[in-house]
Amino acid sequence: MQFGVDEAGKGPVLGSMFAAAVRADPAVLPAGIDDSKNLSVARREEFASALRADDRVTVGLAEIPPDRIDDPETDMNTLTVAAQADALDAVARDGDRGAVDAGDTDAARFGRRVGDHVAADLDVVAEHGADETYALVGAASIIAKVARDAHVENLAARHDSYDDVGSGYPSDPATREFLRAYVSDHGELPSCARASWQTSQDVLAAAAQTGLDEF
Repeated sequence: MQFGVDEAGKGPVLGSMFAAAVRADPAVLPAGIDDSKNLSVARREEFASALRADDRVTVGLAEIPPDRIDDPETDMNTLTVAAQADALDAVARDGDRGAVDAGDTDAARFGRRVGDHVAADLDVVAEHGADETYALVGAASIIAKVARDAHVENLAARHDSYDDVGSGYPSDPATREFLRAYVSDHGELPSCARASWQTSQDVLAAAAQTGLDEF
């Protein structure tokens, strides 16, 4: 059997990273499967529901929370390997073959690392942009992205006293404003923030400087 693996949420300052593995015969996938970035929210959710409802398709999902991302003893390449391997380990069987979206500049090294962390004996190919080349990796990217989007919706619900948490990405003004407002109110970052990210450090530094100016 074949598989595809991808992750979502590697770069945000808020929330977890997710990885998904999809194990199936590519011929049973719904028509139109693509890299999640090329699909609308509604289309992604439609595909994710269809994949999960099909008993010919097996889905594995792994989550890496902010506190694990902030651990100084690790790095994002290692965590991306761990996330993809955990998702794949949940579905893979000896003799399976498939592709993973490379999360390292050295794609071959990334593929070896993922394979080494899975119990099953697999044939793993890692490529950059695999989510646009392999339908099963595209399917995995959809599952991971939908899980990440639901996670962000939950974060927003938990912090509904604020206008908006945004997408969670550092480039999002709504996300930066949420962090600024939260730190102003509480004197610390929210637990959903990746404290090691430069955006978080900048918000804390700006709040500290404001306090000095007022003093």
